[in-house]
Amino acid sequence: MKHTNFNDSLLSFLQSSPTPFHATDSMRNALIAEGFVELIEENNWVIEEGGKYFVTRNESALIAFTTAELNFSQTGWRMIGAHTDSPCLKLKPNAQVGRFGYHQLGVEVYGGVLLHTWLDRDLSIAGRITLKTKAGDIVSRLVDFKDPIAVVPNLAIHLNRQANEGFSVNPQEEILPILCGAENEFDLHELLKAQLVKQYADLSIERILDFELSLYDTQPAALVGLHKEYICSARLDNLLSCFVGLRALLDSEGQRPSLLVCTDHEEIGSLSACGANGPFLEDVLHRLTPNPEQYVQAVQRSMLVSADNAHALHPNYANKHDKNHAPAINKGAVIKVNANQRYATNSETASVYRDIAAQENYDVQCFVVRSDMACGSTIGPITSGEIGVPTIDIGLPTFGMHSIRELAGSRDAYGLYKVLTRFTKRDKLISR
Repeated sequence: MKHTNFNDSLLSFLQSSPTPFHATDSMRNALIAEGFVELIEENNWVIEEGGKYFVTRNESALIAFTTAELNFSQTGWRMIGAHTDSPCLKLKPNAQVGRFGYHQLGVEVYGGVLLHTWLDRDLSIAGRITLKTKAGDIVSRLVDFKDPIAVVPNLAIHLNRQANEGFSVNPQEEILPILCGAENEFDLHELLKAQLVKQYADLSIERILDFELSLYDTQPAALVGLHKEYICSARLDNLLSCFVGLRALLDSEGQRPSLLVCTDHEEIGSLSACGANGPFLEDVLHRLTPNPEQYVQAVQRSMLVSADNAHALHPNYANKHDKNHAPAINKGAVIKVNANQRYATNSETASVYRDIAAQENYDVQCFVVRSDMACGSTIGPITSGEIGVPTIDIGLPTFGMHSIRELAGSRDAYGLYKVLTRFTKRDKLISR
């Protein structure tokens, strides 16, 4: 895939994926278009040599893999990991709020949101609705309003003279979006039902039972900068890595057994049935290699590249970085290292990645958090700790992580795609 085509496809993917449900659906559609066979967890699996398969869980997490040959205990897997969720505002179960002449929505903060960035944005709603049909079935459907239907207005500086000296946003009282004035009739369930009818004309709805809905910024993902050297979008953390991993798997040519795992709930600790700290990946790997001894052999002959965004050195806040570990945008992906195992990188996994990157003539950077600051984490240590697979944590340099709009390099993603595609074809990893 060429550089320009890659970025065009990336922007389309970001735009079509306002929630983890939609991101998983976008990846599912791309895999089916490339001949991958969907597996259902409740059914028996028949896996063939040279096959291409994928499975989803909770409609918000996905594992896709190619088999090449079925002797996994000797070949291992080339694994790429990412996560589908991003910090956001989620609707509470009883979300309808009426205050001082306005209809608003009660929201709950999901993950480490930079709350002030959600002010004065054109917001829409997307997610999953579960309902009962007139035939008596309980089914779920994805919805996306797409249009800007909500906003959280800022408070005028005249009423908060200290605003530019730093202020906090109260997540209970000050982040509720406005939908319309109280002179208008408003019933949330009726609004959701109308959206379902709009998107699914043949759906016979008795009543809505529940929902998992999020707000999102309707401003499209875009290439920005004087020379279009940046990608500006919501949810770059971590849909950027999901897309890069997906494209690498699709273009791997099936030479080696390769696997993409995109789990949910990383932003809140990964402990769920569809999170990295849950059994999803292990369940799939055990079904591919049910013999316990061969399973351990396969895992130890594998390697996981955990891809999650990295902090680029911000020129306005340079003192937030260790000056010897200050990644720059469009200078290559970043190897993340932490002595306290907040990242799973070790010298061997880093060396494999460096060698592959050198073969692609792709720059490599390194990030270590300042020794006087707390370090974040990823799915890398969780997955490595759960199944024992050798792991490296990498990420694309990013500004504004956890903002409603983040900024990354338009050349970095394509370069990482080339490296990970070569990784999926790699014969030997670490010799013993």
